[in-house]
Order: sequence, then structure tokens, then C-alpha cells
Amino acid sequence: MTRRASPDRLSGLHVLADASSRWGHSPVAQARAACAGGASAVQLRAKRALDRELLAWAAEIRELTERSGTLFLVNDRFDLALAAGADGAHLGQDDLPPARIPPAARERLLLGRSTHTLEQASAARREPIDYLAFGPVFGTLSKDSPWGPRGLAQLEAVVRCVRPLPVVAIGGIDASNAASVRATGAAGFAVISAVAGAGEPEAATRALLAAWRGGAGA
Repeated sequence: MTRRASPDRLSGLHVLADASSRWGHSPVAQARAACAGGASAVQLRAKRALDRELLAWAAEIRELTERSGTLFLVNDRFDLALAAGADGAHLGQDDLPPARIPPAARERLLLGRSTHTLEQASAARREPIDYLAFGPVFGTLSKDSPWGPRGLAQLEAVVRCVRPLPVVAIGGIDASNAASVRATGAAGFAVISAVAGAGEPEAATRALLAAWRGGAGA
């Protein structure tokens, strides 16, 4: 069995390589830019793709992330994460609960959980996960969500509630507000459009990281 990645590597920038046709870059191109730009993790997000299509992208992304030492996660599907040789899977509120994933798979994969309220975050803290995502922190059009902006104060409350479990913030984060997100104590932040929608996604990745690191002393 492949050795499980260390949860310590979850800090920093998570780039969601999104397969939506709205972007000018393929998920593989997004992942390539993320790896070259220094992201900590790439998460393949392909909500409407066939399994074989997702696995084809995953094979290319796995090769890119192995070369760069970047974590590779698959959105929603722990089974496809295993098939792709990914480091982990990220699960939404409507996905299979982490506790229902077979123990052998949990030993192999890092697991993340999406949350949108303090109550969901508190419940997730008791699940067998390695980190949770919280958001949307700010307004976003990158993904459909019934949840309005949660704000920095609520993010900070979640960070305090689930500590020492790492929190990855998501939703409307860009170079203009990344430092304020880090000041809440969040371990990392995730983006879609800030990279997928950029004219030069590698440069955008570097700018996001520079902005995040600017909040290191906040």
C-alpha cells in the first residue's frame, strides 16, 4: 500500500483544477500552473465528467504533482482518488460520510470535508478527517452554492472551534484578501477562478502565494 501523505502538507494554497467549460484552461493546464507556481495541493474537480474522463485527467495530474511534490486530491469520490493514486479525497456535505469510507481507504487517503456553518464544522471535527474546508468566505460565482458569504469573523470562529484540525478557507479569495484570511488562523486557502480564470495561471498562483505569505505576521 502506498504510504499516506502527511497532513502537515495541507497548509498553504489549494488550487481546484476545475473541469468546467467556462474556463480558458483545461484542468490539466490549471494543475500544471499550480505545480509550477508553488501550490501546496491540487484538487481535481470534475462534477459532470465521466469516470474514464476524470481518470485520464487524474493520470496526467498525478504525474505533474509527483514531480513537483504537490499533494493531489480528488473532489467527491474516494474510489476514484484511490484508482488515480491520489493523496486524498475531498468530500462535500452530500457525499459519502467519511466514517462510511472503508478503513483501508481511510488509512491510505487524506480526507477533507466541506462545511458552511459553525454547526457543520463542529460536527466534522468528530469525523475521521484530516482537514475541513469552510466557506464561502466571500462572494463567489465559481461554484453553485446556496450559502451566502460567511465572512472573516465566522471563519475565525470555525478555526477556534475545530483547532488543531486544519481549516482551508474557500470562496472569493484572491490576492487582495488572502492576507486577511490567513490572519484568522486558517491553515490554507483554496481557489478556483483566481487561477482557472487567469490569463496567466502560473503567475496568478505565484501572486496568490505572495499575498498569503504577506499575512504571515498578521
